Parts: sequence; structure tokens; C-alpha cells
Amino acid sequence: MRRLTYLFDPLCGWCYGASPTLEKLGAQEDFKIDLVPTGLFADEGAFPMNAGFAAHAWEADQRIAQLSGQRFTEDYRVNVLESRTSRVDSGPATLALTAVRLTAPDKEFEALKAIQHVRYVDGHDNGDPAVIADVLTSLGLEDAAARFHAANEELLSANRARIAEGRAEMRRFGVRGVPTLIADTAQGRGIVNSSMLYGDPDALAVALRAA
Repeated sequence: MRRLTYLFDPLCGWCYGASPTLEKLGAQEDFKIDLVPTGLFADEGAFPMNAGFAAHAWEADQRIAQLSGQRFTEDYRVNVLESRTSRVDSGPATLALTAVRLTAPDKEFEALKAIQHVRYVDGHDNGDPAVIADVLTSLGLEDAAARFHAANEELLSANRARIAEGRAEMRRFGVRGVPTLIADTAQGRGIVNSSMLYGDPDALAVALRAA
């Protein structure tokens, strides 16, 4: 079993673009993917939506769409990027994913995909706790939704620990952004070239097996 560590943020458009490749890798029996959030847009990394960030994000989104085939809809552009009442804040989504990790760990990647979809395709603000709770409930993750709604110290502590782990991994490997995929190989742990996350998943799987 080849272990892969996936550093991500649920509000990162490039991470959304990498999701199809990660999903195909995770479906193969000889790979195990450990999702580790970095809190890129959480806590001190959160900020109010503004015109400058919206323009930058939309430009990047078009590039991501070309590379990955992922959809970024007009509803997303109008309702999320052009909103001046929302925040760029991945804290709620990250906390919700930790709640899924604690209650139904095999469903975490499915929950991440749904949280990304509700933003980039459905055009809803996935920084809104109510939106996130609805996503969890729609997936049948009622226990996770309940824990997310009434977060206790166990959940908060687990969430802090996951983010701390993600940031420690970034420092360890000298990376500044996400998505970052770290592979366990015969030579030790190493960073996978990020461009491979937007190419042929089968070619990436072959390269990882050969490493």
C-alpha cells in the first residue's frame, strides 16, 4: 500500500481542479490518501471578499478549468465572487471535514468534493456554516452535521491538530501553497510535481508505483 498525504484547503480552486485525479488515485487498491487540511484560508488567513481577490480568482479559475476540465459556473462568479457580504473563510468547511473524519472517515473525500461542488458549480458560499451543514446532511452524514453544528472541544482540538500537521508538513518540505501531494517512496517521502495533478491520473499512478 502506497501512502499519499494530500495537503489542501476546501476553498482552494487549484485543489478543486486536482480532485478528479485524487479521486481516481484513491479508487485504486494500492494507494491510500490521507487528507490533511492546511487552513490556508482559515483563522488568520480568512478575509472579506473583495474585487481584487475576485478578479484574481476568476482568472485563475479559467486556467484551472482548461487544465482539469472542472466547471466554474456563472452562478459561482455572480453569487460568490461578486458578493461583498461573504468572507473567504475555509474555517467552517475545514471543521466540517474534521467532523466527517471523526464520524465517517471513509466519506471525507466525498464530503470534500461536495463542499467544492456547492461553491464552484451550485454557486453557494461554502464559507457559510449553514451551507456546509446542508451539504453534510444531503450526503447522509447526520452525525457529522450534528457535531459540526454543536462543536465541542474534542472536535475543535482535532481540527487544530490537523491544521497544525498540515502546516508542519508544508514547512518540512518547503512548500508555500496547495494542493501538495506527498508520496511515501522507497527513497523516503517526497513531493509529487503539482503539474501531474492536472494530467493523466493513470500516468501519475504508474510514476508513483515506480518511485
